[in-house]
Amino acid sequence: GSKIICNFLCLYCFSLSLQQVTCEESAKNYSSIPTSLSKNVTKLYLSNNNITLNDTDKKVLQLFINLTELYLNENAITVLHNNTFCNLSELTILDISSNYISTIEQAAFKGLNQLSILYLNHNKISQLDSDTITSLKKLMILSLQDNLLKYFDVKASFKLITLNGNPWNCSCGLLSLQKWLNASNVTMEHENDTLCAYPDVWNKSSIKTAPIQKADCDSRRGSIAITTPSTSAILTSSLNSSNNNIRSSPPLGKTWVFLLGVLVFVLSTSLLIFIAIKFPLWYVYLISYNHRRLKEYEPEMFDKEFTTDLSTFPSISNTNEQDSIAVFEQTHTFVLDEDGFIEDKYIDDPGLTEEV
Repeated sequence: GSKIICNFLCLYCFSLSLQQVTCEESAKNYSSIPTSLSKNVTKLYLSNNNITLNDTDKKVLQLFINLTELYLNENAITVLHNNTFCNLSELTILDISSNYISTIEQAAFKGLNQLSILYLNHNKISQLDSDTITSLKKLMILSLQDNLLKYFDVKASFKLITLNGNPWNCSCGLLSLQKWLNASNVTMEHENDTLCAYPDVWNKSSIKTAPIQKADCDSRRGSIAITTPSTSAILTSSLNSSNNNIRSSPPLGKTWVFLLGVLVFVLSTSLLIFIAIKFPLWYVYLISYNHRRLKEYEPEMFDKEFTTDLSTFPSISNTNEQDSIAVFEQTHTFVLDEDGFIEDKYIDDPGLTEEV
């Protein structure tokens, strides 16, 4: 019976070895995942290329449903978008180390139900949502070495975790990670090298043993909790006052018309002032008074004009010729000086009269 069992196990292992299909496409200078690869591949090596995992790469990856190991280390990946590996339900090992990853969206690892090993080391990750990692139920090994993490809150049950090479801030924000490291059965690789970067007095302390005072963190949380209601009350009152101001303000239409009128008035006044300053000749003729020498007419011409002007007067009933002449004499009286010029009565100064 034991021989039968051994033979069965050997056949099973042999069949498994036959099912594994390895595809080695490393260092081929690919900028995207080739579409010509066999879709029956179980181990795919795409290391040391220029793959970015863009939308086209995501669509190609969905076709490798038999993948159990995927190696994308040393590429040009900067962002892990949601549902990038959603169709790789058989994947157990994912290596995306030594890239330029700075952002990992919350559902980036969705669908990786069998993933047990995840390499994220040597990237530029500064923040990692705990739910992103907690969703990987079968994850046993996580490497976050050499990133830009200052805080990390995780509630998963790993067997091995690597955290060295990050600028850890050993303050209240790191207290939950420190509790988890000490309370769980996880093994932190390179523990003696996983040190605090802040504050300076603890820069040689391990993040697992740094003297973060729980009492200080609780007192800070209490003070924040006390001040929060007052802050919300202030915000509520300010919102109410702003609403009242909006209600009491005049209608938008009337205000707009008033502002338009003020704007037109200001512009027109400014234009007039500008014209007065830049073009002063237009008002010089209005203000200045120039004396002009009157023309001297010949006696014959004067008589003709006199006769013509007299003929234009309307006839007045019940009056004789003498009355008409008398009226004209009173109306048209000219005083000739000795020099032949007509005297200008507007000039009162005798000196000025003599000069003329």
